[in-house]
Amino acid sequence: MSDLKTHVRALVVGGGAVGTSIAYHLAKAGWDTMLLERDELTSGSTWHAAGLLPLFNMSYATTHIHKYSVDFYKTLEAETGLDAGFYVVGNLRMAQTDDRMDEYMLYSSVAETADVYHEFLSPKEIKDRWPLVRTEDLKGALFHPQDGYINPADVTMAMAKGARQHGATIERRWQVDGYRWTGAEWEVTVTKMVEKGGNLVPSDEQSVIHAEHVVTATGNHAQRTAKLLGIKIPAIVVEHQYIVTEPDPALVEWRNAGNPQHPVLRDADAKWYVREERGGWILGPYERGAPARFEYGVPDSFRADLFPLDLERIEEEYMAMIHRIPTSETVGLKDDFNGPICYTPDGNPLVGPAPGLRNMWLAEGFSFGITAAGGTGHYLAQMMTQGEAEIDMASLDPKRYGSWMTTEYGARKNEEAYEHVFILHHPDEEREACRPLRTAPVYDRQKALGAQFGQVNGWERPNYYGPAGAPEDYDHHARSFRRASWWTFAREEATALRESAGLIDATAFAKHWVTGPGATAFVDWFTTNRLPKVGRINLTYALTETGTTRTEYTVVRLAEQHYYLISAGAWAAYDGDYLRKAAEDFMGRGGGWVSIQDVTTAWGVFALAGPNSRDILKRLIRDPDPATALSNKRFPWLSARDIELGMVPVTAIRVAYTGELGWELHHPIEMQTRLWDQLMQAGEGLGLRLVGARAQNWLRQEKSYRAFGNELGRDATPLEAGLDRFVDLSKEFHGKAAMQEKGLRSMCVTVLIDGPADADPWGKEALFDETGTTRLGRLTSGGYSVAFGKQIGMGYVPVDKAAVGTKLKVRMFRQTYDAVVVEDSPYDPQNARIRQDG
Repeated sequence: MSDLKTHVRALVVGGGAVGTSIAYHLAKAGWDTMLLERDELTSGSTWHAAGLLPLFNMSYATTHIHKYSVDFYKTLEAETGLDAGFYVVGNLRMAQTDDRMDEYMLYSSVAETADVYHEFLSPKEIKDRWPLVRTEDLKGALFHPQDGYINPADVTMAMAKGARQHGATIERRWQVDGYRWTGAEWEVTVTKMVEKGGNLVPSDEQSVIHAEHVVTATGNHAQRTAKLLGIKIPAIVVEHQYIVTEPDPALVEWRNAGNPQHPVLRDADAKWYVREERGGWILGPYERGAPARFEYGVPDSFRADLFPLDLERIEEEYMAMIHRIPTSETVGLKDDFNGPICYTPDGNPLVGPAPGLRNMWLAEGFSFGITAAGGTGHYLAQMMTQGEAEIDMASLDPKRYGSWMTTEYGARKNEEAYEHVFILHHPDEEREACRPLRTAPVYDRQKALGAQFGQVNGWERPNYYGPAGAPEDYDHHARSFRRASWWTFAREEATALRESAGLIDATAFAKHWVTGPGATAFVDWFTTNRLPKVGRINLTYALTETGTTRTEYTVVRLAEQHYYLISAGAWAAYDGDYLRKAAEDFMGRGGGWVSIQDVTTAWGVFALAGPNSRDILKRLIRDPDPATALSNKRFPWLSARDIELGMVPVTAIRVAYTGELGWELHHPIEMQTRLWDQLMQAGEGLGLRLVGARAQNWLRQEKSYRAFGNELGRDATPLEAGLDRFVDLSKEFHGKAAMQEKGLRSMCVTVLIDGPADADPWGKEALFDETGTTRLGRLTSGGYSVAFGKQIGMGYVPVDKAAVGTKLKVRMFRQTYDAVVVEDSPYDPQNARIRQDG
């Protein structure tokens, strides 16, 4: 019998680069940790990975993860005595177009906020340093001199040794066959795997491991993991081919002359990377048509195997390599690989707590697993051992995809994500695969009126309204890193809402009912603000256990023990999971019974706002006294009422995310088209304009309304976000003590910017002092203000730089522009327009 340990604090399942890094960092943090691998370490995608370490990423969280990895790998040899095989040759990302250079300049802002060093090179500078590279058709390049490539097996073994040195146990040839949560720990059934006829098969030897926490880092086997856990994990394998050439005589001559290795070359517009390999080249393309595989699980017979080659599929990329490196034209092929690489629908990994489960953590879907492994282990270990990571990891949370997602959706979106690795990453990008999928009843009406849709948690939501009858691909050609054609439409929509009225489809909002005899006590404990009275509403926050912002809610009190909680549509599963788990915790401590019901798909929402919004509703409302039904006396600001608009029953909430007089109209989803038609008719002659999400985003910044995922997240408290008025310190609530202990590390501010004439900030830019030399913080939102006729943004700066009137600089397109901190809600700071009577 095996001497396998049967009790550990943390069990890591999966022995690739990601799993070994997690085991290393948990063990280093002092946790009793075991790692199980069903085969041999590195036997999954790790063994055939090209080992590139690109720092380039548009995500703030992922940039931090990649930077940590690059820095961490350089320390492993000193700690473990094992050479991790890190070749610090740099990474040269070339650009053939001005649009691509704009992308690099936007990325530069993200990199700057994460202290990632980078340089910009001209075509001449590229040619002078690497004469084998053709440059006459390039605009320039972005260069990271501090990264390069690494041997995946070597770095994995070094991390494994480091994990053992910190006390972790690593066991090979054990397969997990079952998980059972007892209420206090996980009972994990494992089976010893043995070699038989070249295959790996289960033996008769089984054991049960008791673990307080489990982390799955199962790579290609994510679908099997999902079935064992009874959840959905949208991590599905896509084929990735790369080829290795014979030695290139020109390259050999270059190196024999004493020249250093070329950096990893990336011709993003040609969709490939190339690096040196033993005097030749490795070409890795990201081509169209790479298929998803193993949608329902990896066959038992598939071990460290590869797929059949399909070299015709990468012919275009191969010819593009020859164009860029002309000496490679006569070089033969030495080797080729077509292996599985895991993707997710947006290309980012799934890192964090599993939906619906306790102490179960996912680290799945790593398309850049070697690059992300070190940082994922670091930040996930922080989440597990300290409650939260030092950076906001919400953008990588597994619950960013809801239960509506299917295998077909995951497979097709993952193929799209693979194809889009080198597609221009416009901030206004909307990818087309699997759409439309979730649509409100008025979708066709909106589309006929020129709506150009974005996708939020699978829902189609108008971003803006372009010309009626515009071609299907209109929005695709309207994207840019600067002001695209949609900008004019958004400006007109924002102006119309300020001057007359605008109608916004907010059906995608997440919506939950909280009821039961314990509902009031639970919501009071769960959120920061005082509870509203029946018929009133409040804005409030739920905190993490470390006191930072976990969720923003609008709370409507429908009855003494009946609450309607509304939160951001993009975070429906994320919010719902936290809400349900918090209710379970509350009841487990002796609190009264609480019921949580997700009613998102039962209720549609229209937001009607603007100076004429009351007059539009007066034409529809059925009331004994229609003239006063919507007055401040009968329907004050921050109140909710059940009203009838024609034949449609509506729960109307007097609030507006745009800062104008307005109402949210929550209605039965099956009556939505009727209500839409009535509102459109009632708006005739009163200047009603259909308004999309982009104009709304600009307008909410004029009111300094914070947005979750931007200003609000797990790296800042509500007090740091400047939301003191929504935090009632006279009561006890979850996370209060931790929030107070943190104090004020930085502050959220609104800035007006005298920026370039053709562009607005995207909320990724670095903020500097007024001299432009000292970086102070970063923007979290950005856009254009129709009220002030200039750029606007929100972001975080040190407390001593948050005073109104403080002069700052914002970096955009490698230039700095003047900015000034303005008062919160610079547009109508007294809320007179919202409160206007009539």
